[in-house]
Amino acid sequence: MLIQIAAVGKLKEKYLVLGIAEYAKRLGPYVKLVLTEVADERAPETMSAAEEAIVREREGERLLAQIKPEAHVVALALDGELWSSEDLAGQLDRLATYGRSHVAFVIGGSNGLAPAVLKRAQQKLSFGRMTLPHQLMRLVLVEQIYRAVKINRGEPYHK
Repeated sequence: MLIQIAAVGKLKEKYLVLGIAEYAKRLGPYVKLVLTEVADERAPETMSAAEEAIVREREGERLLAQIKPEAHVVALALDGELWSSEDLAGQLDRLATYGRSHVAFVIGGSNGLAPAVLKRAQQKLSFGRMTLPHQLMRLVLVEQIYRAVKINRGEPYHK
């Protein structure tokens, strides 16, 4: 299975880079993990709603350009479904069973995801109602993907 994490912005914090690299290494024997970063749109700190929409749209175009047509897209969104680790494992298992071998998780920038990205997504996933930095979300997501793989294999990582 190919699992892609497509995200806005370049990961800069060393602790996040190292954490993601560790889980990517652990996932290596089980799935192919592809981390895709697209440039965030340069914008002032304070923007109008219209300016924020333009930023989301431009970042969304960049994200969609990196996602292949055959990918099953899961957008991370505050209004998405709340899944347990077991739910995520079940979703990945079902997708693999029914021939969806490319799953793309999409993480927007600080202004969220464009409507076009949400429309392209087959599912929306929320990790809760709290707002997390989108860079940190990458680490949380890759750990949960690793946990899901271990659950599906019946291995003892998840307790």
